[in-house]
Amino acid sequence: MQTAPTTVAELAVAMPQSISVLEKLGIDYCCNGQQSIEKACRAHGLSTDELLGLINAAPAPAGESRSWNDEPMSAVIRFIVDTHHRYTRDAVDVLRPLATKVAGVHGANHAELRQVETLVYELADDLIPHMLKEEQVLFPYVEALEEASFLGDQPPVPFFGTARNPVRMMMLEHETVGEKLLELRTITANFELPVEACTSYRVLFAKLEELEQDIHRHIHLENNILFPRAIEAEESARPE
Repeated sequence: MQTAPTTVAELAVAMPQSISVLEKLGIDYCCNGQQSIEKACRAHGLSTDELLGLINAAPAPAGESRSWNDEPMSAVIRFIVDTHHRYTRDAVDVLRPLATKVAGVHGANHAELRQVETLVYELADDLIPHMLKEEQVLFPYVEALEEASFLGDQPPVPFFGTARNPVRMMMLEHETVGEKLLELRTITANFELPVEACTSYRVLFAKLEELEQDIHRHIHLENNILFPRAIEAEESARPE
């Protein structure tokens, strides 16, 4: 019997349609998803019943109601790589020169844009190698683990000992990215635009907010769904 979710992460997994509402309210369901629903609601000035009412009333964006716990881990991985990793690489390629351009034009009157530029480059430097490590090390192991289970074979023995080791590192790197996204939101006053903002300025802030939301969903899929399932599968295959 499935128990009712008690943490924000469990809520996001059990009710994928809640993600758009949590995003709008600014409730962290990925890096800090282990906070209780009650505590998160209290911090945002609403009751759990009010939150559930908002979730039930909100239409789910296309594709957001997909229940990934019912899909093979290989399908989750393919979605992460083909959707989130591809989007992230494309986004940072656009954001780096755009942040430099906007800081060069408007930085004299808006000093925070220099910080935005620095953070954009730091995010790119964090995200690109992070995704490569997932694609080249962790994800292939998880897929091989799942395939061995399906075929009834012995699970592979990874050079890193156990999935818990790279998972721990990936989650720490997720926290670092999450902190930088929060810093971007803070120094821009929630991506508020000045009246004199040019088109490039507006595009920069729009794309930063879009990247933030995509990374939140990306981290949620890994932290709350894929990684726990990978660890459970490994421990079931090697109970000793």
